[in-house]
This record gives sequence, C-alpha cells and structure tokens, in this order.
Amino acid sequence: MNDQSNSACKLVSSASKTGLRRMMIAAAAVALTLSSGSAFAGWARGGTAYTGRGEYNGAHFGSCGGGSCSHAGGVMNPWGGVATNSGTVTRTSPGQFSNSGTAYGPNGRSMQHAGDTSCASGSCSHTGTMTSSGSNTATTANTVTRNAPGQYSSSGSVTGPNGNTSTHTASTNCAGNTCNRYGTVDTANGGTVTHSGSATSVAPGVVVTSGSATATNVSHSTTVVTAGTVTTGTVIVAPPPPPPAVVYVAPAPAPAVWVPGHWVGAVWVPAHWA
Repeated sequence: MNDQSNSACKLVSSASKTGLRRMMIAAAAVALTLSSGSAFAGWARGGTAYTGRGEYNGAHFGSCGGGSCSHAGGVMNPWGGVATNSGTVTRTSPGQFSNSGTAYGPNGRSMQHAGDTSCASGSCSHTGTMTSSGSNTATTANTVTRNAPGQYSSSGSVTGPNGNTSTHTASTNCAGNTCNRYGTVDTANGGTVTHSGSATSVAPGVVVTSGSATATNVSHSTTVVTAGTVTTGTVIVAPPPPPPAVVYVAPAPAPAVWVPGHWVGAVWVPAHWA
C-alpha cells in the first residue's frame, strides 16, 4: 500500500495544474488496485487555496477495506514546490483507532506523525505526535464532541519542541445538505487565526467546499480563501463465492473542511481536511 501511495504522491510533482488533474485520474486507477476484498470504498478530493502570494492547488485520495483506511495526496505552491502527505488509519477495536503517516515538505524534509483516538458517549479524544527529520517532536491533543443532532464542537492544543503551546477551538453546525464550520487558533507567539468554511452536498457522492482563514500577528493580517470538490464512491469487485462472513459498515464520516498548510508556533502543519 505504501509503495502505491508514494507513487500516487509523486505524480503531483510534475508541476502544473494539469499534473494535479492527472493525479486525480491516477488516484482512481490506484484505488482499484488497492481493493483486497469483495467491497472497496474510495474517495477523491481536489481544491484550490487563493492567497495574496498566489494559488495553492491540492489533490487527495483514499481507500478503505478490512477495518483500515489509507490516504495519499499533495499540495502545489505558486512556485511549483510540492508537499505530500500519506498515512493509514486502523480500527483496532470498537471506538478505538490508531493512525500513522509521513508528510514531506517542498524542501524534501519529512515529518512522521502518529496518534490514537478513543470514542465513547458522543465524544472522541485524540492524542498524537509529530516528529521532524531533525528529531524535533511536537505533541497534539484534541477532543470532538457531538452536542446535539448536527451540532459539534472541538478543542485542542499543539505543543512544539520548545515547549510553546498553541490552542484551537471550533464548532460545526449541519442542517439540510450543508455543514458550516467556525474556529479560532491562538498561537504561542500571540497571533490569532480565525477560519470558517462550509461543505454542501450537491449530488450523490459530490460535495462542494469553500472557506477562508485570516491570520493576525500584532501589526498585520493575511487572509486565505479556499474552494474545492469532494467525490466519493464504492467500487464492487466480484470475487469467487466466499464463505459466510460478518460485514462491518463504517459510520458516515464527519463533515470535512479544507484547512491550508499553516504555521502553529514553530511547527509547520501541512494542508489537511478537518
């Protein structure tokens, strides 16, 4: 799986939006080869972040099977540099999940990330670590709680290798076909990042996303505007007649909003969906 994910990520580095579009097509092809059972679920995402320095284009895909989900993707900056991220999330027992993966920056430096998530009584808590190629480690702690039907809140912190801590809070409200998210990040150096976004289902398996983030640090502020599309689907592969088996149906994923790559104190957090 890792070799195939890395191959898909390298497609992004062909530099240009055309290369990113080709990656989405390749993701679908790779997704077909990843299936190891009779049923296999896959998804793909693509989007653009518009900043004062230019456009950042991203593509991401994933697949699930056998109690585990794997993902791979990348983001291209206005100068042609590419950052990639790949990883795996595994359900270890009811309500218990573990994750691990690797992110590479445009300069080729890597960051290993790993964590554990526990869910019970409408709340999920996550703890994790991020270790750079220079052996510097940052720790994370987050909690997401379902307050009411369609209503979610989250909070957490990131502590850098120097001991400085940044905190974040957010809320998500879903009604009809749309989910809206609002949040704030307070950085260790006194800066503030406010972000908001929405995700709307426009057709079966197709979600359109948009959002913005504004970073303020003492004397200046910067705003990033994002837009993208998420497509999902299930590919059925007919195997030889299998013996009776228990089928686990994963719950619907939580609403996702694209968050561009950003600095949290002295730690660079790659672009991701939150």
